[in-house]
Amino acid sequence: MSPDLSRRGFLIGALAAGVSPAVGGLAAPAEKPGIQPLPGSDKLTAYAFGPQIWIRWADDPVTCYRAHPTQKYPYFYPLSGPVSGLSLTTETGSSYPHHRSLLFACDRVNGGNYWQGEVDAGQIISAGPKLGICTPESAEVLDACQWHKPGEAAVMRDERQFKISVAGPRLRIIDARITWTAVVDTTVLKTNHSLFALRAARDITPWGGGTLVNSNGQEGEKATFGQAAAWCAYFGKRQGNPGVVEGIALLDHPSNPWSPSRWFTRDYGFISPTPMNFLEKSWELAAGQSVSLKYRVLLFAGDPKEAEVERIYRQWSG
Repeated sequence: MSPDLSRRGFLIGALAAGVSPAVGGLAAPAEKPGIQPLPGSDKLTAYAFGPQIWIRWADDPVTCYRAHPTQKYPYFYPLSGPVSGLSLTTETGSSYPHHRSLLFACDRVNGGNYWQGEVDAGQIISAGPKLGICTPESAEVLDACQWHKPGEAAVMRDERQFKISVAGPRLRIIDARITWTAVVDTTVLKTNHSLFALRAARDITPWGGGTLVNSNGQEGEKATFGQAAAWCAYFGKRQGNPGVVEGIALLDHPSNPWSPSRWFTRDYGFISPTPMNFLEKSWELAAGQSVSLKYRVLLFAGDPKEAEVERIYRQWSG
């Protein structure tokens, strides 16, 4: 046997045994089936590919920000579980094809629909996402969007800053800061299709054998719908990986204008801290005025207690 083949066999054996050093002060990635990353590759990389920005850890996808000008709105997909590598969100579903994983959008804005339907009803157009500060453990995605119907002037605009971080082998974090500004006097009517939201993968939802829980300890759609809470989460055993439990949590910052917001929740996998569904009268924003919004999304292994979601929320909310 040649020396090269011997070295190759040694490397393959070492990788199969899960040998992988920590990089940048983080622990090595959680063990998962298949061949492990090459030693020294355990870091975050980010790159633009046309109107998409890909974020990877040890060369495996963490997420992708998608902002093609033909889309209804920009969104993130996938949002990979830290152990399984399976997305914790679904890009869409046959019953609700307008859902797109993790998004910021709204219906019934000055008569336009910037959430569902054809783009003629309203579209959120990215100016072209860019990468901000990047380190071996985190990356920023920056974007600016115009809200308008095709061929018409914008009614709203937003500026978005997302920071994606790998906080350890069992936790990834997406921090969102969004400034939403009225270009003209704007009215939003009561709607359940509004603001920051996610559509979870079926296997971690109650419909797929998983669990929906909020910060109050309430479980399931009936108990969590319309309740004010600091956060909501889905978690469960991953399809094809019965020994792996993962979840996704959406955290609502107390500085947001409607905090503590009431939540729109569904057992099939949709959650959003959306005040617009519970309005007693229409919401208005004068031309030139803005609202600043902060959210955090956790992609975690284990259940919310094991992942210390409540502790993370309290630390983040300050």
